Amino acid sequence: MDRLIGTTAESTRDRGWPRSLTRVPYWVFQDEAIYREEHDRLFHGPYWSYLCLEAELAEPGDFCTTFIGEQPVLVTRDVDGEVYAFENRCAHRGALIAMADHGHAQDFTCVYHAWTYNLQGDLTAVAFSEGVNGKGGMPPEFCMAKHGPRKLRLAIVHGLVFGTLSNDVPEIEEYLGEEILDRIDRVLGGRRPVVLGRFTQMLPNNWKLYVENVKDSYHASILHLFFTTFGINRLSQRGGIIVDPSGGHHVSYSAIDRSAVSDSEYSKQNIRSESEYQLADPSMLAGFSEVGDDITLQILSVFPGFVLQQIQNSVAVRQILPRSIDRTKLNWTYLGFEEDTEEQRLIRLKQSNLVGPAGYVSMEDGGIGGFVQRGIAGASSEYATLQMGGDSPTSSESRVTEASVRGFWKAYRDAMGFELTDSAPDRYEGENRHPERVRIPHAGQEEA
Repeated sequence: MDRLIGTTAESTRDRGWPRSLTRVPYWVFQDEAIYREEHDRLFHGPYWSYLCLEAELAEPGDFCTTFIGEQPVLVTRDVDGEVYAFENRCAHRGALIAMADHGHAQDFTCVYHAWTYNLQGDLTAVAFSEGVNGKGGMPPEFCMAKHGPRKLRLAIVHGLVFGTLSNDVPEIEEYLGEEILDRIDRVLGGRRPVVLGRFTQMLPNNWKLYVENVKDSYHASILHLFFTTFGINRLSQRGGIIVDPSGGHHVSYSAIDRSAVSDSEYSKQNIRSESEYQLADPSMLAGFSEVGDDITLQILSVFPGFVLQQIQNSVAVRQILPRSIDRTKLNWTYLGFEEDTEEQRLIRLKQSNLVGPAGYVSMEDGGIGGFVQRGIAGASSEYATLQMGGDSPTSSESRVTEASVRGFWKAYRDAMGFELTDSAPDRYEGENRHPERVRIPHAGQEEA
């Protein structure tokens, strides 16, 4: 049977996953049944998903619509000042309750049949519930309290709103761990975020390819020519990788290093560098110390699909949302802080050009996943190789490593329940590395 039309249960039970974290099967980016099971096991499973910023719900009545995986979610602030979240799905016939991305409301009325919900997601009114002229209407035993969209558990970390449909996920502090919490605190702690702008882009690849890219510090000085051209980030700088014990969360960071190797030493590596180029407006890179340390880049991810970035003074959150087996929606929200001076705010706005769909740095990330998706189209039986920095999914003082990518796959395969098997043999092993060639002579040419 074709794997793409097999049942969801068959997908993880029938396919073993290499025991070594250095081998990742390409079919995991291609199988529709795997994609469907990810929604059950990951996005609807015992994991916290980023929903929105608390700053987007500044006043009672403010709301935003978002997603957990493909599941629409409505997040609100009620008059009691608390934040609530529930499925953006009418309990009657399943229509969306709210359509706008952001807004302000006293309650929500479904456009289909006018079922009305309050800001906490409780059903408060049903149109024509008593019928018309004594006929029709809801039965006497109908209880509005028993009919409403599913409500989410919520956790707020330094203004980041996370939600889950599961009662089994641990509290957010335990889920993230001390090291990840400390690094979120470093960027957001003690400050009041404000939204400077938003972008949304559609990526032509499986969502996991973008997660890999976020966790891959190894590519930064190779793919992103802007980084090395203007000395923003080089692998020779002081920094490291933090991977939490589950493997799912990570931090990659680099800092100004007064004793870093010289440009001439760095250029001996197989790295592109176009130092003859200059910025027409060099003030774009004239920044300030973000939190009083020398760290100029910090990329933090939370499993399964959240990113907090600080690149120079460009601070943003990214929400990774699967849309199909080969399409991913990526939401960017750019942040400033209420405490920023006018000069600092201007710097943040200028440096927002570094990231996003057309960012000087991030533009390549929007395309490379599609290159991989297209490149592996005929290779469902092949494997990616993740051997840079060894085979461990643990923290490292070097950023020339794929440790955090291996960590993601450790968390992923555990969550999906794959049976671990011995790694598939390298198809290039053996003396004959080239397949046999057969040459057919042209007409009139004798065969050798």
